[in-house]
Amino acid sequence: MTGMPSLVIGVASSSAERRQLAQLLGGTEAFLIVSSVHQARRFLDLVRRPSGTPAPRPQPVDEPPAPSPAPSPGLSSGLELGVDSDRRVLRWREREVGLTPLEHDLLVCLAGTPGQVWTYARLHREVWGNDHLGRGSDMHSVVRRIRRKLARLNVPATIHAVRGVGFRLTPP
Repeated sequence: MTGMPSLVIGVASSSAERRQLAQLLGGTEAFLIVSSVHQARRFLDLVRRPSGTPAPRPQPVDEPPAPSPAPSPGLSSGLELGVDSDRRVLRWREREVGLTPLEHDLLVCLAGTPGQVWTYARLHREVWGNDHLGRGSDMHSVVRRIRRKLARLNVPATIHAVRGVGFRLTPP
């Protein structure tokens, strides 16, 4: 041992699991509990890289490179739709609505390339940070919440499901 403190990172998707994990790790010198592997990877990337250096985005091997999202506030010149990543809010004209981390990440993918179909696998890698798809209900739940928020702001853009393939954001 070098005398450096150890850090335990726990991943638990629900708040009940996170509370239980916190109780189990209570005697640990230092611990971090996150809700997804993606969040853990982000944290580790921040810790490992020198300050001021942007985090590298790993590219999937079996698909073409992901297009980099256009910068905020307007993700696409065809849309007056903006995602403020610093505050994690969706902006349409003069109105805003808050986004969860998953909603934000998924919307940035879709809005960065309006009209392009994002496969379930590719979205799962980009947003959740792994290849596990399961039944896909987690992704459909996030898309459903984003659709509600788009409707709340009266955004004419819609998220379309491409059956058996994935999702795309269709501009007005």
